[in-house]
Amino acid sequence: MPGNASKITLWGIEVFVAVAQEESLSAAARRLGASTSAVSQQLSNLEAALGTGLLNRRTRPVSLTPAGEAFRKRAQSILNEAAQARNELARFDHLALPQLRIGMIEDFDSSVTPALLSLLAEEMAGTRFLLETGASHRLFDLLESRALDVVVATEMGAAARWMEVYPLMQEPFVMVVPKGWQPEGHALPGLPFIRYTTRHHIGRVIEDHLVRENRVLAHRFELDSYHAIMALVAGGAGWSILTPLGVSHVHRFRDKVEMHRLPLAPLTRSISLFARREVLAETPEAVATRLRKLLQERVVAPHVKRHAWLEGDGLRLL
Repeated sequence: MPGNASKITLWGIEVFVAVAQEESLSAAARRLGASTSAVSQQLSNLEAALGTGLLNRRTRPVSLTPAGEAFRKRAQSILNEAAQARNELARFDHLALPQLRIGMIEDFDSSVTPALLSLLAEEMAGTRFLLETGASHRLFDLLESRALDVVVATEMGAAARWMEVYPLMQEPFVMVVPKGWQPEGHALPGLPFIRYTTRHHIGRVIEDHLVRENRVLAHRFELDSYHAIMALVAGGAGWSILTPLGVSHVHRFRDKVEMHRLPLAPLTRSISLFARREVLAETPEAVATRLRKLLQERVVAPHVKRHAWLEGDGLRLL
């Protein structure tokens, strides 16, 4: 029999789903903008209301009990229905949306993401915002599981049928070398290659391109951090292949490295805004419109001003 100490609340269910996805109370608390103790209390209330334990809290990572596994799908369905109801009521005015959960690739962290959130906060005064930053593949997973409403990510192939897609910008891959190094014709630098990890999509794109160009580059470092790659290049430890966004993401090293045209066949990537089809009405398109303006002002125009050749190589809005 369910206990009478607590009632089942949407907030309690949202906390449970977050913990189930993050496999950690503290990580779920950071995602939800709550304290760990508040998350723990909500879980206790939910378990009391249901009359059964949902989590094995002593395991690391936190795991679900059989009852928790059974309740997880039902809990996600409840949250989906609640979100759909809120969104339907807000269809007549996207500025009245009660919550907007946004996923952004880390490339925009330095200037674009804060500016976008500030702009949206002014226009959507009654909306609560949640931001998730991460790699494109993780953002797509969160969008598919309905943990996010819109994501801004690198295109990774054909979009799923359930997605709305709003193209934002295209940028070329470039050669990043220590300050003062000058290219010699169409040769790659005679320095150690610092590889962006092939565990991420961008790293696999670079590696596939090198294979197509019949270039085998020995490397000592394979990293998943723009900061680490830029620090090594700035220190003269080697060179790398990144994008203008990746370079500008790390402010402190921008004056200690140089970008040059990649001495290979051109390679570009596209970044778009993705959302679930016909769920948020005009909100995704409105966010994409504002984001394109910010990208032109803060990314495309400044980079083209410093390196005119980037425009010819494909740096542009879509």
